Amino acid sequence: MPAILRRGLVALLALLALLGTACVSSSARSRTHRIAAIVEAAADARASVTTLDTYGGLGTWIDIYDASWDDPAAAVASMKAHGVRTLYLQTSNFNRHQPFVHADGVREFVDAAHAYGLSIVAWYLPGFRDVDLDVRRSVAAIRYRTPSGNAFDSFALDIESPTVRMPQARTRRLLSLSDRLRTAAGDEYPLGAIIPSPRAMQRNASYWPHFPYRQLAERYDVFLPMTYFTWRVSGPAGARSYTTGNIHIIREATGDPSVPIHVIGGIAGGANANETAGFVQAVRERGVIGASYYTFPLIRAGDWRSLSKIAAPQAR
Repeated sequence: MPAILRRGLVALLALLALLGTACVSSSARSRTHRIAAIVEAAADARASVTTLDTYGGLGTWIDIYDASWDDPAAAVASMKAHGVRTLYLQTSNFNRHQPFVHADGVREFVDAAHAYGLSIVAWYLPGFRDVDLDVRRSVAAIRYRTPSGNAFDSFALDIESPTVRMPQARTRRLLSLSDRLRTAAGDEYPLGAIIPSPRAMQRNASYWPHFPYRQLAERYDVFLPMTYFTWRVSGPAGARSYTTGNIHIIREATGDPSVPIHVIGGIAGGANANETAGFVQAVRERGVIGASYYTFPLIRAGDWRSLSKIAAPQAR
């Protein structure tokens, strides 16, 4: 139950108590249920708008290996000039010794993103071997503040490591980690699930059988599939078809045709301008909330011309 709904119900019950309502009539119960439904709808609408605002439209990615860490302010200025709405910034991974690999760079990226009006999402790669470590690293990003008081707008978990070799054990640890993140973040904080290419998981059935789409949909607000069509297909028709297939699988597997999806395409350096156009065509045709290429330094001028057509969705 969203936090705002809990607060609304608590306030409603307190009001009834103050009025000396020892026994609620059927009429009062009806009004109570209607008010609760309105409060819940308002909370859902607010969460939807927040997710759209953070994950909607054109995004771009920085990982811990990119050269953009040398000058974060310049990188963010370039992103803004290309129409980027959201920066996805890697904070660390399970193999590193600290929660923020580039501590000064994280501060500079977060402050610059806010200064230029971009949303910024932290992302972290867990190994699932040490779930406590993965929780600490993730929560550190969720609670991070710069000396200026700026924070990440959201957090996304990069779900892909096969370090835990047994898929069933990996799934149990993933869901345990996800539950703990949701508890730490709160009901209204947007969380993203970065997942492997659904089509690739179909083709390599031994990698992660019975991938928990529905369980993740209960814990996260948006899916970010790493489609990376350049590893698997070529040509604009191939990029379009492969991207479309990944979107379809998520909607079918979650049982929700309107589940929020932000598609990650690329790898940027391996795609030509026509393939990028095919990727963008699929994104626009299938009505996902946003899309991006991995990673920012690899995106070429011809790619930006097509990527600029990824429009921000309108809240419904």
